[in-house]
Amino acid sequence: MAGGRELAWQGCVNARDLGGLGWLAPGAVVRMEAPTYLGAAGWAAAWAYGVRTIVDLRHPAECGLDRAPRPAGMTTVRVPLDPVGTPFYEQWRHIDNLASPLYFPGMLAAHPERVIAAVRAIADADPGCVVFHCAGGKDRTGLLALVLLVLAEAEPEEIVADYLLTYERMKQRYDELGVRDQLAAVREIVAGHGTTIEDSLTSTIASLRMPDFLLENGLSET
Repeated sequence: MAGGRELAWQGCVNARDLGGLGWLAPGAVVRMEAPTYLGAAGWAAAWAYGVRTIVDLRHPAECGLDRAPRPAGMTTVRVPLDPVGTPFYEQWRHIDNLASPLYFPGMLAAHPERVIAAVRAIADADPGCVVFHCAGGKDRTGLLALVLLVLAEAEPEEIVADYLLTYERMKQRYDELGVRDQLAAVREIVAGHGTTIEDSLTSTIASLRMPDFLLENGLSET
């Protein structure tokens, strides 16, 4: 991966540093899939990289046991991003199961408080690198990454490319589970709505005013 953003933590296939995109500094924020499969060596590598806070975007019902204990001194903050049980969630569950970029603009408009809570968890974290993740590190993680990268003034092409990397990184895991190729599946979903993954993301990026979105929805200047 360009700029050495890819992180080879044992047991993880989809971890990468967002540093180098826009003005984000390396070693500050990392996105990944759920760290369920990290072994002792994987957690040790994350600790050595400087990770001190993990922001978990999953619903509590999704959270299982880790393969190995997390290092003492590493804090986990749970901030469920999906608005489970709301009309919005039920609507989009039938459209794309909240598994494509189609729902991003609707989520930002209907439930900004969820996104703000996740951004606040990162901003308020103790000193050290912050990891954020959902299950596969694609959509909830992708939405939060998009918000952070727009704030950091990354180029739209960089944000889109970073989102697409997850399909490549997670293919091995999906193949092992016998799950259909997700890139093809999502391309079919968005095509059914007259767009593409790239165009859907680019449209969301263009419409997201920063830092106005954060400030108007409760995040302080500090």
